[in-house]
Amino acid sequence: MTWSSDVAYLRGLDVMSDVVQRVPSDAWERPSPCAGWRALDVLGHVGTATEMGVRILRGGDLSFDPPDPPGEAVVGKPGEWWAKLAEDGRSSAQGVDLDREVESPRGTRTIREGLSFPAVDLFVHAWDIAAATGIDYEPPEVDEVVAFAHSVIDPIPSEMVRGGRVFGPELAAPAGADQWQALLAWSGRDPNWRAPAG
Repeated sequence: MTWSSDVAYLRGLDVMSDVVQRVPSDAWERPSPCAGWRALDVLGHVGTATEMGVRILRGGDLSFDPPDPPGEAVVGKPGEWWAKLAEDGRSSAQGVDLDREVESPRGTRTIREGLSFPAVDLFVHAWDIAAATGIDYEPPEVDEVVAFAHSVIDPIPSEMVRGGRVFGPELAAPAGADQWQALLAWSGRDPNWRAPAG
């Protein structure tokens, strides 16, 4: 049985938090698999999206003007900054009515729909940060993560998913890839990518 979007979102917050707390303090400036972004920029991107999600769930201001580069959103110590946002995300999403309609920058949508893609993003971007900073990472409950990701993305037309700031072109999975590595390749990432030394 595939996860509901709130369960996936809460699991994703936990996974991201685990990775963020393990990042060495001097590693946030390292390049990430996301072209032109440092590990700190990936965190800033995820954090601003999480903060927007909280505002949507709580009926707050819907204006959205993320900084460029995204890492400029991170204030103070990255781990502490993220921990506060993650806790706000958890408290807003726990026990939520998935069929309730809310206003978002993309118009009216159900909470079920609104949490789906951010949940996938949390798992994939946790890997981006881990790969950038030398952390070994594969999400727990990987079967459920992969099934949920495909349930969210497969129905969306390819031209809406590939390119821009969503996913890049799908890559061929390396020989012998497991299902998590295959998902990374499907999302346009090289599962063997690691930040250059130095």
